[in-house]
Amino acid sequence: MNRLPVIETERLRLRPLQMEDSPHVFAIFSNERVLQHYGMEPHQTLEETEQMLTHMLAQIETGAIIRFAIEHRESNALIGTIGFHNRAPSHRRAEIGYELRPEYWRSGYATEALHAVLQFAETCEIERVGAIVYIDNLASQRMLEKNGFVQEGRLHNYMRQRGQAHDVYVYSYMTTELTHPSI
Repeated sequence: MNRLPVIETERLRLRPLQMEDSPHVFAIFSNERVLQHYGMEPHQTLEETEQMLTHMLAQIETGAIIRFAIEHRESNALIGTIGFHNRAPSHRRAEIGYELRPEYWRSGYATEALHAVLQFAETCEIERVGAIVYIDNLASQRMLEKNGFVQEGRLHNYMRQRGQAHDVYVYSYMTTELTHPSI
């Protein structure tokens, strides 16, 4: 896959992740609040984050995933990541994932980054963008729904975290003019 572009929005810069981002990504992926509804345990060491980034960068290189660092344009601070995983190019679909440092929550940054990557998805021939959201993650549900995602159903015991099973909602967004079937 070609190197990911830099995408500029009003307040953000979405750019390719790099290994030098490890300390900033560790600050995000070691935060209990950020990962409360994420389906993984917080990282305990920088080495864990470096291993995750090495794996992600290899998958980005092959086109298996698309993941951007989210930088605040004014401060150049890395405030999160966003992108697509579980890509199925032959079916033109992928799932979206995102996380932000808590001090940037509820300021519209997730929505701004989401709009940018959904526009980018069209250039990658991704027609259906899915999202898996814990049923008690109301903030993420509201953000997705506000931005055109439709809740399609509930999956019982779909994710495990801290030894406990969690139900999730499945959302979808169509990047083309297709409409959702009646639910």
